[in-house]
Amino acid sequence: MALEIKRVGSFHLPGREAMVSGIPTFDDVLTPGGPVRTIDQNGAYEVEQMYVQFVKLDAPRARYPLLLWHGGGMTGVTWEDTPDGRPGWQMAFLEFGHDVYVSDAVERGRASFSPLTGIYGGDPFVRTKQECWEGFRVGPVGSWHAEEAERSTYDGQRFPVDAFDSFVRQTVPRWTVNDVATQTAYDQLVQRVGPAVLMSHSQSGNFGFTAALHAPDKVSAVIGIEPSGTPLPDVVDVSKVRDIPHLVVWGDFIEEGTRWPDYQNRIKTYRDALQAAGGSLDIIDLPALGIRGNSHFPMMDDNSDTVAALVQEWIESKGLMR
Repeated sequence: MALEIKRVGSFHLPGREAMVSGIPTFDDVLTPGGPVRTIDQNGAYEVEQMYVQFVKLDAPRARYPLLLWHGGGMTGVTWEDTPDGRPGWQMAFLEFGHDVYVSDAVERGRASFSPLTGIYGGDPFVRTKQECWEGFRVGPVGSWHAEEAERSTYDGQRFPVDAFDSFVRQTVPRWTVNDVATQTAYDQLVQRVGPAVLMSHSQSGNFGFTAALHAPDKVSAVIGIEPSGTPLPDVVDVSKVRDIPHLVVWGDFIEEGTRWPDYQNRIKTYRDALQAAGGSLDIIDLPALGIRGNSHFPMMDDNSDTVAALVQEWIESKGLMR
């Protein structure tokens, strides 16, 4: 499908200025064949910024822009082409008629991170291939093996396992201490672009729910793709978002995962609180619809277009298209 694009662009949302001192200088060659230079890393830096890329259509059908937020240890690549080279949800929702904003959150991808001591309050960690395979429900616990031929998957799983290494190349370091900075950046994005529809994945689920609570006048809908957390309903006032439609999408093999039933129960608790306050949270349970085999990344699975169409149907049912 040919798209009529008005503009493709990007911007960074500001974080904060940080001062660094006490780092010893050293000499090094920065370019092969270049001169020796003295490197002094003491001084002022911009940190905790967020990167955002947008694609605006000439005549969008959607009433509001769609913001796509990635999960933990990932970047906005989550929404671009799939690991095996098929068009991802960025393209799918452009074709549905949305202006689409894909972000790299604080410390991820093109947002950049600071390696200097003292900028963040902790150390980063990264996922192993085993954690990606078993944690994201490609195969059950114990199914990973260093030898590809020895690995096993869930029966009927839909993740493109032949491109698994390509998927792992997308992972980046993450910190557990930057939630406040990340939420602040997402809130800035909503203020800059909104009113908007927020679509989050995994770790960013909590950020999406919270962004709506922080700016209910700027959020037209909240969509969580397998969100791993929510605000605590006994701490926040969910009545603030009772007029905002919410949707959560779940894949398969939830009961077989070690942590996924707890994530699902947290969503049920948040839904109950939202309903009690007069709001709504719809759930698309893919296996319950007879759609089996989806991993934690339905936007990458081999039926990604089918799942995207279900989400789009929900968006249309809420009157969010022209």
